[in-house]
Amino acid sequence: MTRRYALTDTQWDCIKDLLPGRAGHVGAPGKNNRLFVDAVLYRYRSGIAWRDLPERFGDFRIIHTRHMRWSRSGIWQRVFETISAQADNEYTMIDATIVRAHQHSAGAKGGFQKHAIGRSRGGLSTKIHATVDAQGNPTGFHLTPGQASDLEGADVLLKDIQANAVLADKAYDAQDRVIAPLLEKGKQAVIPSRHGRKESREHDRHIYKERHLIENFFARLKQYRCIATRYDKTAAAVEVPI
Repeated sequence: MTRRYALTDTQWDCIKDLLPGRAGHVGAPGKNNRLFVDAVLYRYRSGIAWRDLPERFGDFRIIHTRHMRWSRSGIWQRVFETISAQADNEYTMIDATIVRAHQHSAGAKGGFQKHAIGRSRGGLSTKIHATVDAQGNPTGFHLTPGQASDLEGADVLLKDIQANAVLADKAYDAQDRVIAPLLEKGKQAVIPSRHGRKESREHDRHIYKERHLIENFFARLKQYRCIATRYDKTAAAVEVPI
């Protein structure tokens, strides 16, 4: 029986050969990789502090240290990139969402900018920029302080985009930063024009209706309570396999 928030056997089979410490891998063998991954997912999904992890997962300090080591060495990122390489590139969608940063997330060495935390009238916040493929599966993430423009995410996530078309809302209607670079690469820009433009640009309204998939993705993402509200001090700690 699968425990609450744990990976299913099918999900585990998809990632187990991508993790360090597996059988036949160079280096010291990892101690129960699956239990460790389940512990990380449990913490982010339930929204508890690391020290409140159930005893079945083992010493929370070891789990937290190992999670941070994997984040900083790019292990989580490599797992994500390997899985997302199977994306449906008929088109991609880009958007951003703001999450409230708890007061305990402040204070990391390097300051707010380094760790993607912003201060505004509403308090501390982080903005998560993301792209999803034509099936609504994530293909890219970028973190910025909450007050940052959506275009900062577009600068990073659309630079090497593989999809044939890009769907986005009016916030991405920027000729020099988004529209022109896409057209130069032969991509279709399905982005409605901002109100007040002298010349309104046509877009495929039928395809644009599919943009609900990225909204659905953000809704699923925020079921992870430690992402819906950010408690972690460092940007590296926010990286978690979802």
